[in-house]
Amino acid sequence: MKTAIILGATGLTGSILLKKLLEDNRYNTIKLFSRKSTHITHPKIKEYIVDLLCLENNINDFIGDEVYCCIGTTNAKTPNKSLYYQIDFGIPVTVAKICSQNNINTLIVISALGANKKSKVFYNRTKGEMEEAVLVFNIKKTHILQPSLISGKRKEKRTGEYTFKQLMRFINPLLIGSLKKYQSILPETIVSTMIWLANNQYAEKRILSDKIKQISL
Repeated sequence: MKTAIILGATGLTGSILLKKLLEDNRYNTIKLFSRKSTHITHPKIKEYIVDLLCLENNINDFIGDEVYCCIGTTNAKTPNKSLYYQIDFGIPVTVAKICSQNNINTLIVISALGANKKSKVFYNRTKGEMEEAVLVFNIKKTHILQPSLISGKRKEKRTGEYTFKQLMRFINPLLIGSLKKYQSILPETIVSTMIWLANNQYAEKRILSDKIKQISL
């Protein structure tokens, strides 16, 4: 029986991941590190309401078999670029550091399609720099998922994203061959792949959106 740690369990993908792990008999403990409660009561859950920007203060509680990092923000929620960087870069990198210190050998991180440390786009550059920094820790089983636009209904209102999601419903069938990785992706698909990766051997560290779909099948 295993202990899984989730960061971002109140978000779209993280909440689905939590539900799936609670149903999975391979896990007897699910530790949640969040800035706010999920308000879910379950004998498997141990919830830690913490400042995720100071996660090293909770290093003694950060003990488990595998870690799922589903952290991310948006320009609308975090217009301050300095704070944005602390969240999208700082939290996953701190998580990787703690995993290394606490001998946690499995780390699954959600990044984004287009992540590139040399990009002129702040969002893509931040994700790219995060990926490079996470991989420096050489955690034995590290997988960084690069999904395209994640479909599904979010709790918070994102008008621009909602419009684009509706548009992608018509564009998706046209994205074939080398363009297939740009098709939107369901959060359930990402979750299925994350859990599979944590429990199986897979060579690739960075996994593009179309590969995420293939693995989930």
